[in-house]
Amino acid sequence: MERIKKMTLSIVTVIVVILAGVYSYLISGDNLEEKEASWIIEIPIAHRGLDNGSIPENSMAAFRNAIEKGYTIELDVQFTKDKELIVFHDDDLSRLTNDNRKVKDVNYQELKNLKLENTDEKIPTLKEVVEMVDNQVPLIIEIKDGEDIIGLSEKTYNIMKNYKGRYAIQSFNPFILEWFKNNASEVIRGQLSGTFREDAESLKFYEKLVIKNLLLNFKSKPNFIAYELDGVNNLSVKLLKGRNYPIISWTIENEEDMKKAYESTDNIIFDNILP
Repeated sequence: MERIKKMTLSIVTVIVVILAGVYSYLISGDNLEEKEASWIIEIPIAHRGLDNGSIPENSMAAFRNAIEKGYTIELDVQFTKDKELIVFHDDDLSRLTNDNRKVKDVNYQELKNLKLENTDEKIPTLKEVVEMVDNQVPLIIEIKDGEDIIGLSEKTYNIMKNYKGRYAIQSFNPFILEWFKNNASEVIRGQLSGTFREDAESLKFYEKLVIKNLLLNFKSKPNFIAYELDGVNNLSVKLLKGRNYPIISWTIENEEDMKKAYESTDNIIFDNILP
């Protein structure tokens, strides 16, 4: 009987070791050289630019405001119907422009005349933003999920490939990061993730489980992780931090959360406060 117990324990130990090895492989990314990663962890990141009550998010004014304060700019890109790459977060236009159409259903010539939050600010293109920023501060470009992630990735890279400034891309979709790994490996890649308690109705439960736990990192090999503050105690996040991958927490909106974020992560994506 004692021999059976020892054999059982040995088998269980082997299984645990194998599972731990597989798990470690699944969440692994690509480490950056320290000089490459320094700006990612040293400069606070302004969420959709530095907007306020009179300056709309993801607007040229918000980006100029961030530049004046010296913050890294985080912005969102997606396609219009005619494949223009615009800087805009939502799937539809209603919240910011009072137009009820989906972004993917509107050509750029129609969309470019819409005003953001009843200001004179309009929806910019990525090309316009890049030309204005001109490496005054770094950029983190979130590539939104969509029907044509290959085209979206290619267009983003084609605009950015000759840019001389500091920039990185990030996405919730690991297959967007995989495209950059395979086709533009010099571009710094960040995997976005979180708790998925809200605003994730389009994802099936197993998709949430995989992305939440960073289990497709082996395909996308991210250089950093941008994770929702409420979930930064996730085991995968903690293990990657222990392996010196930069961890960024989002979205930090008050002093209490900022303190918590800096205790557990390397940098913050912030909104409504000035770090």
